Amino acid sequence: MRIGEVCLLTRDVPRLAEFYRKLLDAAPGEDKDNQVHQFVLAEETALTVMGDETPRTGQSAVLAFTVENMDAAFAKVRALGAEILEEPQKRPWGAVNMSFRDPDGNVVYFRCFMKEQQEL
Repeated sequence: MRIGEVCLLTRDVPRLAEFYRKLLDAAPGEDKDNQVHQFVLAEETALTVMGDETPRTGQSAVLAFTVENMDAAFAKVRALGAEILEEPQKRPWGAVNMSFRDPDGNVVYFRCFMKEQQEL
């Protein structure tokens, strides 16, 4: 068994889907104008954004993406205007992590497993 899809629920499908397309360098699909459901990534594990008007009192999911170049990823997140929670920090196990909020307030982590990558 494997994870087939991660779905983000939102009140503004086009806005959140566009944020993730820009963040992940994903091309818009045929559903880019759909107000209810859009695929952002449609690979082995899909990332989708789906409309949901249910009131929420707290966050129920966190996303984590592995990136190859943390400096470039951090610059992209800043350029998109995301709220930075933690700037890139080297962890004792050798990875570099950063975290930020997407436009709906979901926490997103970027992680880079250092080999010959820059020192922070």
